[in-house]
Amino acid sequence: MKNIQNIEPFQAAEGIVYHADTCLPLVDASERKKVKLKSLARHSYPGKRLDENTIGLNSIGYWDANTPQDWGLDWHRNEGIEFHFLESGLMPYAQENKEVILEPNNLTITRPWEAHKVGNPNIGIGKFYWIIIDLGVRRPHQKWTWPEWIHLTKQDLERLTTLLRHNEKSIIKTNHYFKECFQQIGKAIDEDVDNNSASKIRILINQLLLLLLESLNEEKIVLNESLTDSSRSVRFFLKELDNNVSENWSIQSMADSAGVGLTRFTHHCKQITNLTPMQYLTYKRIEKSKNLLLENTEISVSEIAYTCGFTTSQYFATVFKKHENCTPNEYRLLNTV
Repeated sequence: MKNIQNIEPFQAAEGIVYHADTCLPLVDASERKKVKLKSLARHSYPGKRLDENTIGLNSIGYWDANTPQDWGLDWHRNEGIEFHFLESGLMPYAQENKEVILEPNNLTITRPWEAHKVGNPNIGIGKFYWIIIDLGVRRPHQKWTWPEWIHLTKQDLERLTTLLRHNEKSIIKTNHYFKECFQQIGKAIDEDVDNNSASKIRILINQLLLLLLESLNEEKIVLNESLTDSSRSVRFFLKELDNNVSENWSIQSMADSAGVGLTRFTHHCKQITNLTPMQYLTYKRIEKSKNLLLENTEISVSEIAYTCGFTTSQYFATVFKKHENCTPNEYRLLNTV
């Protein structure tokens, strides 16, 4: 289980780099014998190594917890589309800030850009499966590319892709066919020796996708094409910017991170925020600095300047005064009780 490879991170055509998750709380719980963990994986995901026969499959496995747990998987995103399936028990789950309790036979769908967590804060007792398939995308507007061993017809695969891209449904109540499919997946993982279950796993994932297509078709989901608009990718980036204001951003690097061209990024940013990208970045940096000035009175103004992405404390003070009509020190004195 410790055989985790160091790999080159995913680099999109636009230049943005993504790093794979390591699932360290799950690995730790397994090593402490708190939970049974069986998985096959590549990159930094835990488990026995997958080979070239399942390129595009990043991770597949299950955990089986039959006692109360003391761990959970906090907010994260995956390097691909992820399907979770709860066979038994109850499981706290949240996706894009919507918290639920998963019940037996619930299937979750998590796109690469959707933040999610398992546990609140700890996971529940239950048997929980997952499959992560890399589609070569990290943003909503990018075109999906399925692994070559996915053998649905072109028409069916296009229909499934459309249903998954043009709606935000995240939880599906499944039938016994799904349960049998995941149980067979679990058996294939258990019996795998040096990837001799690769054919079974490929067939079972194709079966799962066909079941999913049939289920989504029966629900007659109303499609929303705006979910794949490039403006949505820019919205995701701007939301993420709150936690990354200290980066040495340029307009080009922001556009690259959003996965869109420079002109389109600038246009969408102006439409969404009424500010140019650099104006918006400065605004977010000032807002963060204001919080730090009041919440961390022991931290110097210079430290706050660097933490918020300003190159010098003098430049920070100049920009701050322009926005707030006072210096950082004056702001701290005026607003600290």
